[in-house]
Amino acid sequence: MDAHERNEQRLTDLEIKVSYLEDTLDQLDRIIIEQQAQIDALIRELTHLRQQAPEPGTARTLRDELPPHY
Repeated sequence: MDAHERNEQRLTDLEIKVSYLEDTLDQLDRIIIEQQAQIDALIRELTHLRQQAPEPGTARTLRDELPPHY
């Protein structure tokens, strides 16, 4: 194998590696987009739950004070 053939083989190997890396990068991009959507949904849900929760220090009804076995 002469130098030209070795260089061609090295170039081909590098092109294959770059192709795999591009595919991996695309997969990671999709995962990041999905995770960001999940994070956004969780933030919306947390905000909604915080709005529903009673304010700390607010008066509670007597029914709220009953033990759970009643």
